[in-house]
Amino acid sequence: HHIKVISTDRPLYEVNISLTLDSDEELRTLTDHIRRETRLDGKGWTRLGELLFQLGQHDKAKAIYDTLLNQTSDDSDEGLIYHQLGHIRYEQCLFQEAITLYAKSLVLFGKSVPANYPNIATCYNNIGLVYDSMGDYRKALEYYEKALSIRQQSLPASHPNIATSCSNIGSAYVSKGDYRKALEYYEKALSIEQQSLPANHPDLATSYSNIGSVYNSMGDYRKALEYYEKALSIRQQSLPANHPHLAASYGNIGLVYNSMGDYRKALEYYEKALSIEQQSLPANHPDLATSYSNIGLVYDCMGDYRKALEYYEKTLSIQQQSLPASHPNIATSYNNIGVVYDNMRDYRKALEYHEKALSIEQQSLPANHPDLARSYNNIGLLYDSMGDYPKAHFYCERAVQIAKCSMSSNHPHLLTFERNLECVTNGLQHSSFRALK
Repeated sequence: HHIKVISTDRPLYEVNISLTLDSDEELRTLTDHIRRETRLDGKGWTRLGELLFQLGQHDKAKAIYDTLLNQTSDDSDEGLIYHQLGHIRYEQCLFQEAITLYAKSLVLFGKSVPANYPNIATCYNNIGLVYDSMGDYRKALEYYEKALSIRQQSLPASHPNIATSCSNIGSAYVSKGDYRKALEYYEKALSIEQQSLPANHPDLATSYSNIGSVYNSMGDYRKALEYYEKALSIRQQSLPANHPHLAASYGNIGLVYNSMGDYRKALEYYEKALSIEQQSLPANHPDLATSYSNIGLVYDCMGDYRKALEYYEKTLSIQQQSLPASHPNIATSYNNIGVVYDNMRDYRKALEYHEKALSIEQQSLPANHPDLARSYNNIGLLYDSMGDYPKAHFYCERAVQIAKCSMSSNHPHLLTFERNLECVTNGLQHSSFRALK
């Protein structure tokens, strides 16, 4: 009925329309679902930006938020906009920008709402997620705990957001290698969800899956399978047969069988996951890349290096189409390809790929991120194989230094790096070493 230009430098228009039919049940259900999915309060254009964000239209969402910033002087509205801009930057792996934007959001919320307002908890939680992604688990825990404290003060004890905070804290402890604390928080999250959600709710499946991942990391494969199968059972009851979360469950079970050395069963489950993803996701979706990578890992463990390379290169191809060139996942693919060439004793090619991985990580990650430790470790082992012992010692020592900054003293990866450094220092055989995928 009425069209208004709201931005002169972008093709952005506001159109006022009238509702002509309110009896469409499917439309009303969809609308209610979208409202529930919106993470923060907001109205009009702010909610449209959130919808575009959820649809993956990050640039269009950013254009709307940038325009809205120039048109509002309300602190609360500005806080919402800066928060959403921070979320966009986080998804684009621009972590420092994300933290700056979230910090502006916190300042603006602080001027307009009480200190225990839910949006402030959400801000703290999301800053924690950024630090988690950067490998700064101490800072991540600090912000996750601030979010949890606010939520415990302002929400009922069985509220799902409290469970979310507990899960995030558990995840940070997993990254630090403190599996006892991780289990404690994952079990708190599960207990809350069991009180407040139906028995077949997908969030329960996520908690069972998280607990399974801890047991897998601890080497308790029987318990890991038990929890992963509980998650799978719930997802089979509550989700469509080709839902990506079902694929994730199959992938997790495959991971346990791979850890157990049962490569036939691992492949069976990984291929189930891949089949679902091929039916339900675009050809260049990152989840497909994960499945190809998992299958590549199995073939690498089986010593079928040609097949391993084939699947790792499929992974890399998808990531190069769908992710920024400096994304850490691309570095992981380079690392995995490097490990295969190392296993094939083609040290020149292996070094080429590990150096590509390290270059990306140095551009995109903080100086003490665990992925950098992995790359230094793997390059150090290559130099040892090539007979360049001073370089081998330098890179292995650097791996230990980085890992000590980001991991607990008994983290399996830190112990591996220390053992490798000891082997290099004492001139032990290459077969004593372990590269990390």
